[in-house]
Amino acid sequence: MKHERQKSAEPSPQSIARTNRQRLAAEEGTRAMADVERQAVDVRKNMARLRELREAKEAADATLQASLPAPTLTKRKRKLTR
Repeated sequence: MKHERQKSAEPSPQSIARTNRQRLAAEEGTRAMADVERQAVDVRKNMARLRELREAKEAADATLQASLPAPTLTKRKRKLTR
């Protein structure tokens, strides 16, 4: 006859430890995903802020260029050859 193990109502210390490790790993994973998402949002906000600053500077530079007189072209002088 084969000996069958009977499952006891009490979980073993190993299974309790495994369950705790799995629970902690799941909680840590959730926290890590939230941190990554938060950082991604911060990066997108910063990129939008920098884009606005760049576009404002480019607009100001274009306005300044338009208000300046056009540069006059000067002819290059030839060097005397000896």
